[in-house]
Amino acid sequence: MEMTTKTVLLCGVGGQGTILAADLLAAACLAAGLDVKVSEIHGMAQRGGSVTTVVRMGGAVRSMVSDPGAADVVVAFETTEALRNLPQLAEGGTLIVNDTAIKPLPVLTGAASMPPRAREDLAAAGALLVPAEALARAAGNPKCANVVLVGALSATLDIPAEIWERAVAERVPARTVEANLAALAAGRAFMDTTEEA
Repeated sequence: MEMTTKTVLLCGVGGQGTILAADLLAAACLAAGLDVKVSEIHGMAQRGGSVTTVVRMGGAVRSMVSDPGAADVVVAFETTEALRNLPQLAEGGTLIVNDTAIKPLPVLTGAASMPPRAREDLAAAGALLVPAEALARAAGNPKCANVVLVGALSATLDIPAEIWERAVAERVPARTVEANLAALAAGRAFMDTTEEA
């Protein structure tokens, strides 16, 4: 793998598996011989609040801090968080977004409304909209949408597939390994299909 420092920002809401996804990314990077620094902001994660994790990897990573406009890749677990974190993406960076929207409490209570053109605005920003829930269901477990997104991310990094597979197999519950490996492969395959289109 290249040794220049790369920054990946993962963002979602509590309960979507953002923290596990960051753990899988960090584990794969370490197994590939990279230096890794991780910074997490949980917010009110257990109550559906925002969760943001920065993973920086390379030959020698000096800091876990990612300034606005510095993330080489942003992986968003839903569209509203993607929009909120769009300023973090570097020019020419990759934006991978789970093509779903989760209504936060203020929207559910009527105190706020959802962004009216989220999908259109994200598409205009060059987002790769991934049907992660549908791919996870097809892989055998709808709760594996986070690993579908890890699979999509893995297709953008120069780390062999077997390292990702080992990281998943070692870190998910034993009864879910097969579905999670299928979800990982589905995310990678989706990116391959998107690149060919």
